[in-house]
Amino acid sequence: MKENDLMKDIVALCKRRGIIYPSSEIYGGFANTWDYGPYGVLLKNNVKKIWWEDMVQKRSDIVGLDSAILMNPKVWEASGHLTEFTDPLVECKKCHKRFKSDSLASNSNEDVEFSKKLNIPELAARYSVGKQCPECKASNWATESKQFNLMFETHIGSTESKDNITYLRPETAQGIFVNFKNVLDSTRVKLPFGIAQIGKAFRNEITPGNFTFRTLEFEQFELEYFCYPKDADADFTKWREARFNWYVGLGINKDKLRLTDHPKADLAHYAKAVSDVEYEFPFGWAELEGIANRGDYDLAQHQKVSGQNLEYADEDNNRILPYVIEPSGGVDRATLAFLVDAYSEEQVNKTPLLPEEGLGEEGVTPHLTSPYQGEEKRSETRTVLRFHPKLAPIKAAILPLVKKDPELVNMAQEIYAELKSSFFVEYDEDGTVGKRYRRQDEIGTPFCITIDSDSLTNKTVTIRHRDSMAQDRINAAEIKEFLQEKLQ
Repeated sequence: MKENDLMKDIVALCKRRGIIYPSSEIYGGFANTWDYGPYGVLLKNNVKKIWWEDMVQKRSDIVGLDSAILMNPKVWEASGHLTEFTDPLVECKKCHKRFKSDSLASNSNEDVEFSKKLNIPELAARYSVGKQCPECKASNWATESKQFNLMFETHIGSTESKDNITYLRPETAQGIFVNFKNVLDSTRVKLPFGIAQIGKAFRNEITPGNFTFRTLEFEQFELEYFCYPKDADADFTKWREARFNWYVGLGINKDKLRLTDHPKADLAHYAKAVSDVEYEFPFGWAELEGIANRGDYDLAQHQKVSGQNLEYADEDNNRILPYVIEPSGGVDRATLAFLVDAYSEEQVNKTPLLPEEGLGEEGVTPHLTSPYQGEEKRSETRTVLRFHPKLAPIKAAILPLVKKDPELVNMAQEIYAELKSSFFVEYDEDGTVGKRYRRQDEIGTPFCITIDSDSLTNKTVTIRHRDSMAQDRINAAEIKEFLQEKLQ
């Protein structure tokens, strides 16, 4: 399958199955904004939940925070965002659309890195030769520089003036730094320790249109891990490896991941070292998460501008400004990577059903243990999201074999009622069982539980496995224990 076609198929599946919708669609949409549907919000919440469990709940050296989106404008003065948080834009002289330089480069690292080093006239010259405008396909670029601050500006109060300007935060990190002293004073944390946060951020940037990869508003999971300066290099290496392995542990193909170190000459003004966890999307390699050694830049800047002492005093009253290691990832980018990596299409050949089964051409015989027999009558393409069970929006679907049989329906609904207090499960009785299996495959449900006539007599059910389509017969009383074991 072509890469562009693959991305189109994933976007179409997301809309069809209630995972991600275009925002404001009934009004023609709104550029670079997306809404998470009923299954998408469950998937995204699972990504955040697992990150929080791994980074905060399971560790004794990290605490949580939820800071405000709107902050005193001096925060952004101290952090450097008012002067440094800009993008060079290249303008097409025909359609007057503007584009980031690196978004116009090819997907090769060499071209992207080269484009970042050029000044605006050099960029214009480079793209005037053979580079087409993504919007109108012309090759006519302006040569005047345009530096564009990425922060969304807003006003506090009823009048608009310079005195009441503030900004929607472009990152969650600064909310952690300005609360460093509060956390020290109100908890028992000692170096090294971390402060973790998940929250919305906003960037008024030009996006390349790669679905939810880069949007105007997005969520970040971010950790600031404060440490002694002498330990910063070792801690940077530890977090660099830990964050790479986190994605692998949740099922992402290791061959589609890589760690990329930033050259010293290209580091941001605050960074001593940066490494990115990158994933190979259909549109090319792109950053999922950055791990940075920020030194003491942020605490030093906020101490200088605020006049507050932000030093850490150890047990011997030695006072230092800690260094900070920052793993900062995009929740939306991670969710998209899990979606893309889980997406699979496969040809399946099924054993024809016997006419006397009376279930139609897409019926099923639940007691059959063949991974194929009974599901489909003909060869077809099966679309499936092979999520790690922890990520799957719905953990199990409960399916009565025949909707018209009240006893089957009652038993299925009893099982559903018992399970839904412990798991996100779904009850489905509409259509043939084969069609219901396909619906669950497309939203990534790991297990389907089918209740048939044998279930009424011996209290057993069929568990159908999403990935192999194999079927097991287990006691109905053991379903909850079965799911708890498999979902770990």
